[in-house]
Amino acid sequence: MATILVVDDEAEIIRITRGYLEQAGYRVLAAVNGSTALTLFHHERPDLVVLDLNLPAAAGKPSMDGLDVARAMRQMPGREATVPIIMLTARVEEMDRVLGLELGADDYVTKPFSPRELVARVRAVLRRVSPTPEGQPDLRPIHAGRLVIDPLRHATTLDGELVELTPTEFTLLVRMASAPGQVFSRAQLLDALGPDYEGLDRTIDSHIKNLRAKLGEDPRNPTFIYTVFGVGYRFSDP
Repeated sequence: MATILVVDDEAEIIRITRGYLEQAGYRVLAAVNGSTALTLFHHERPDLVVLDLNLPAAAGKPSMDGLDVARAMRQMPGREATVPIIMLTARVEEMDRVLGLELGADDYVTKPFSPRELVARVRAVLRRVSPTPEGQPDLRPIHAGRLVIDPLRHATTLDGELVELTPTEFTLLVRMASAPGQVFSRAQLLDALGPDYEGLDRTIDSHIKNLRAKLGEDPRNPTFIYTVFGVGYRFSDP
């Protein structure tokens, strides 16, 4: 049973979200501020976090909004840094979503939202963490010079060292590396994330930026991921 940490300062949203997620078979933890969320995150090790961007400060604690919480989670060592994050936000500005995605969030849902939609997003993101063999024609490791991508183990190594990728980053890397040299439009890469993912073109750019940083890429002189201006991205030729 997967454990979901829901972080929101509105009791009604937590109550409704908990009910739908528990009905879907998940164990649910809840926090109403960033400080409590990080404590639960560290001790309970959830499989996914649903995180509101607008969070109040805990009594006697410094102010910490959802972006601060996401940043702290992504700076933790090992597996904790790759736990999927779905942002909940009432903010309508695209820049707020982009900031969250650049911090490593995997998806976002804008308030007001349908609880059923949120459950669908949770399922979709968790499927990226533990994909089933069905419908995947080739789960053999992909070797690209210093880089090895293992879809079955959901692991990536560079020069023998493990690279910690979020589920969304890993899905995009596998999609491109499975067809080296092929140019993928942003729309095609969005499709690779599944029908429940409702990102924008700029969303893909944010994920690619994070992916390049983790692979030590210089966008001006890339080794693995190339920008095809006006079209999208391609993985290095075989």
